[in-house]
Amino acid sequence: MLPAAAPKPRIVLVGGGHSHVQVLRRVMMRPWPEARLTVVLDVPVAVYSGMVPGFVAGQYRRSELEIDVVPLARRAGIEVVLAPAVGVNPEKRRILLEDRAPIAYDFASFDIGSTVAGLQLPGVRQHALATRPIGVLVRRIAGLSRRFLAHPPARPFVIVIAGGGAGGVELAFTVRERLLGEARRAGRQGPELRVTLIQALPEILTGFPPSLARRARSQAAERGIRIRTGEMVAEAEADAVLLASGEREPADALIWAVGAGSLDVFHDAGLPLDDRGFVLTRPTLQTVGSDRVFAVGDCATLRDYPETPKAGVYAVRQGPFLDRNLRRIVAGRPLLRYRPQSDFLTLLNLGDGTALGAKWGTSFGGRAMMRLKDRIDRKFMRKFQVLDEDGATATEFLRMDSSGMESMLCGGCAAKAGQTTLDRALGRLAAERGSGPPEQEAAVRLGLAHADDAAAFATPSGDVVVSSVDWFRAFSGDHWLVGKVAAANALSDLYATGAAPRFAMALVNLPEEQGPEEREETLYQVLAGARSLLDELGVALLGGHTTVGPELTVGFSVEGHPLGERLLTVDRLAPGDGLWLTKRLGTGVVLRGVMLGRGRGKWLLAATRQMVRPNRTAARAAVAAGLGAATDVTGFGLLTHLAEMLRASRVSAEVDVRALPALPGAEALLADGLRSTAHEQNRRIVRAVRVEPGASDDPRFELLFDPQTAGGLLVGVPDAAADDFRARLDRRQVAAVRIGTVIPRQPDGAVATVVRVAR
Repeated sequence: MLPAAAPKPRIVLVGGGHSHVQVLRRVMMRPWPEARLTVVLDVPVAVYSGMVPGFVAGQYRRSELEIDVVPLARRAGIEVVLAPAVGVNPEKRRILLEDRAPIAYDFASFDIGSTVAGLQLPGVRQHALATRPIGVLVRRIAGLSRRFLAHPPARPFVIVIAGGGAGGVELAFTVRERLLGEARRAGRQGPELRVTLIQALPEILTGFPPSLARRARSQAAERGIRIRTGEMVAEAEADAVLLASGEREPADALIWAVGAGSLDVFHDAGLPLDDRGFVLTRPTLQTVGSDRVFAVGDCATLRDYPETPKAGVYAVRQGPFLDRNLRRIVAGRPLLRYRPQSDFLTLLNLGDGTALGAKWGTSFGGRAMMRLKDRIDRKFMRKFQVLDEDGATATEFLRMDSSGMESMLCGGCAAKAGQTTLDRALGRLAAERGSGPPEQEAAVRLGLAHADDAAAFATPSGDVVVSSVDWFRAFSGDHWLVGKVAAANALSDLYATGAAPRFAMALVNLPEEQGPEEREETLYQVLAGARSLLDELGVALLGGHTTVGPELTVGFSVEGHPLGERLLTVDRLAPGDGLWLTKRLGTGVVLRGVMLGRGRGKWLLAATRQMVRPNRTAARAAVAAGLGAATDVTGFGLLTHLAEMLRASRVSAEVDVRALPALPGAEALLADGLRSTAHEQNRRIVRAVRVEPGASDDPRFELLFDPQTAGGLLVGVPDAAADDFRARLDRRQVAAVRIGTVIPRQPDGAVATVVRVAR
C-alpha cells in the first residue's frame, strides 16, 4: 500500500469582496496545486460598489454591476460553500457558519465588507434604506421610485440622505436623477422633489481635496440639492428625522450612508480590534492576533495606517498582495508588505452623464470624467463576469482553457450505473434464486421480484419493516452539504413507498489521498450535514461503516415502518390517473454546469435548497389521500422511472413536455448543449417511447432524461383524489405539478407518449 500523500494546506476565503475575486481570477490564471481552496459566500453574487451610483441613476442594468462568484470560483477549481460566516476561532482554526458545522482551515482570509454605522439609533433600521449590504440597496431602490410616483402631487417628496462622504454625495445626485427620470418616462409631472444631504462634519467629502467639495456644492446648488453640515441625525421616524440639535427635518424617505460599521464576525474571536470594532491587520494583511488569519477590504483596519478610508479602491489594490502572500505563506517564504497608496483617482458620478474627479490635490469635472469612470469600471468588471446576461460564457473567458474540466465525471445520482444494468443483474438473480431461502420468502413484501424503491419484510411478530440503501459520488467539495443531500436521497426511497424512516446507518468511502486528520474532518462534515436533516425528521443515526478508496462516496442504509395500512408501490397505476411530480427537474445539468463554471450561483442555490428538502410531506399527503402508486425520481431520469411504473402496472401514459417543471438554469444549460455525464445513458429509454411531432423540439424535452439527485416523488393520482392531494401539499407549501395522464396500454407497445400540448 502506497503511503498517503502529504496533506495540502486548506485555504478558506470568506466573502466575495473586491480582493477575493482577484484571488479567484489569479488562481484560475495560475493554478495552485499545492493548496486546496474553498470560498465561503453568504450570497453567491457580489455587487461592485463603484457602479452602484450609476445603477441608481438608471445608467446601468443590475447585471452589469454584479459578479457571480460561483462560476468564477469553479473555473479556478475552487470549492464553494454557500453559507453565512458568523465567526472565527483562530485557536481551533475553524470558521463558524450559520446553522451548520464549522469548517476547518490552515489559513483563512476574510473579505466580507462592512455594514453601515449608526443603525442602532432609534428608528433607523425600521425607516432607513441603508447603503450596506449593497445587494439589499440595489434590490430596494426600485421601491423608492414607486413611492415617489405614488406620492400626492400637491406636496413635495422629500429625501434625506444621512452621510456626506463620497457615497452619500453620489447618491444625492443619482437618486435625484433616477426619480425625475422615472417621472419623465411615466409621462407624469410628479410631485416636487427635494433632496437634503445631512453631514455631521463641518464639510462634505472630508479627506478629499477641498476643491472637490466646492465643486460638489456648486453642482448641488444648480440642482436644488440642499446640504446641511455640522448636523447629526439622532432618530428616524416614518416621515421625518430628528437631529441632535432637536430640530425635526421632514423626510418621506431616508437613505443611510453615514460610513462603515463593523460586522460581528470578529467580535468573539479574541483578535485585536480598533475602537470601531474592525479587526486590526499588519502590513502583510495578516491579523495582529494570528499569522493564519488574513483580512482585507472594509472589514479590517491597517494597524500602521489607521486613517485609511473604507473605500473599494484599497480592497482592489490589496487583491494582488493577498494572492502573493497566501502563496508565499504556504511555500514558507517571506511575506510582502502592503502600503496603501497616498493618493488615488476619485471619480464621483453625478447621474446626468457627468462626473467630478480629484487627484494630486486638484479637482476637475465634466462628461470626459464620466466616460473615464465608465471605462475603468467596465474594464474591471470584464475580468470577473464569467457569464453574460444570457448565461453564455463571456468572451473574456472563452479564450481560457477549460478542457480538463469537461472530462470530469458528475457526482450525485448522475454517477449511478445504468438502469438496464441493474435490472438485468437483479432479474437474473431473482430468476435463479428468488428473494432468498424458501422459509423467508413468505415474509418478503417487496423484494427482488418487485421494481420498487425499497425492500419490505415482515418480522416474526408481524411488524412490517421497510428498508433501503443508497449512495453516490460526492458532487461538491462542501462535504456538509453532500452529507445532508445524501441523507435526503436515501430517505426518499422510504418516502416513495409510503414509509416513515426511523433509523439510518452511514456508508462512507473516504478519499485515499487524504491523511488521517483530513479524513476525520471530511467524515465529521458528512455526518454533521446528515444529522442536521435526520434529527429534524426524527431519524436516529446508529453508526455506519467507512472504507478508503479513490474518491468520496456517501450513502445511508435506512429502515422505517409504513405510514398507512398499505405501502405505495410502482404497480398500481390505472388509466385516468394523473401523473404528479413534487419537485422540479434539472439537478443533473445544473450541478454539471456549476462544476464547469457555466452555472450561476443562484441556480446552485435553488438546486441545493430543493435537494435537501425531504419528500416527507409529499409521502404523507399521498398516503392520507389514499393513493397507491408512487416512485421517486433519481439518477435514471424521469422517463425511465415512469417507464418502470407503467410496465409494472401494465399501462401507458401521455406526458406533456410543456408541463415539466424546471429548476432555474436547467433549460438554458440544456439548450446550450450541456448534459450530465449520465444523460445519454438515460436517453436510451426514448427507443421505447412514442414522441409526437414538436415535442422533441421543445426546450424541456431533455429534462426527461436528466439524472436527479434527491428528486421529487412521481405519484399516480385518480381524479377523485386530486383536490385532496393538492390541498394537503398546498397547506405545507409543497409545489406539485401534473405532467401527464395514465392511459391504457398501447397496441404498438410504446411505454409512453410524449406530447406537446399547446398553451
